[in-house]
Amino acid sequence: MNDASCKVLIVEDDPGISKFLRTTLNTNHYEVLWTDTGVKALEMISSHCPDCILLDLGLPDLDGTEVIRRVRSWTKTPIIVISARSMEEDKAYALDLGADDYLQKPFGTIELLARIRTALRHTRTALEDDSIALNGSYQVGDLLIDYRKHRVYLAGNDVGLTPNEFRIVALLGKHAGQVITYQAMLRELWGPYASRDNKILRVHMANIRRKIEPNPDEPRYIFTEVGVGYRMSEE
Repeated sequence: MNDASCKVLIVEDDPGISKFLRTTLNTNHYEVLWTDTGVKALEMISSHCPDCILLDLGLPDLDGTEVIRRVRSWTKTPIIVISARSMEEDKAYALDLGADDYLQKPFGTIELLARIRTALRHTRTALEDDSIALNGSYQVGDLLIDYRKHRVYLAGNDVGLTPNEFRIVALLGKHAGQVITYQAMLRELWGPYASRDNKILRVHMANIRRKIEPNPDEPRYIFTEVGVGYRMSEE
């Protein structure tokens, strides 16, 4: 996945600024979501799973810092604060809560796009396994997960996973050898408001196995721990 194919959520209540942001991102081929309230932003982060969040602090319902605090309780999606607040204390507070960057208004197009690219790059390499963080990939047998390209290859061939299928495989690869429960996966991938029914995982997993397993009935790479969750084979 190229940066320009990523999904960016804009949380901004100033009509002029939100129009500028949407136009800029659309022109640069990002998929754009937009809302002007904190409550709606939390719902959209959970339901639409954006790759990056541009967040104003002065929202009409929730202060942006409260949005950061709540979002960081369940996802590491990069957050770039865009605010007119110039006090060092405001910047430090937002960053301490978990914001990845702080861009002060007014700002230019070039700087905005560079900050987004940087946030996405850091997210893709901030992986839990040391070898993954170093190489940007995880390999077991003929299966290769390329975290930088957002692609999965089998014997050198791109298996053609959908974005959600990739996210499932990527999550399991980061915790290879460990069982991840159904509920933990649902929270990590779709947020705290996701249904507790793991049917969506079963459907995705069936599709994933058809693409990566030589024999889906006898999996080699992703194992089901019945009644508990899934586990990726270790190197």
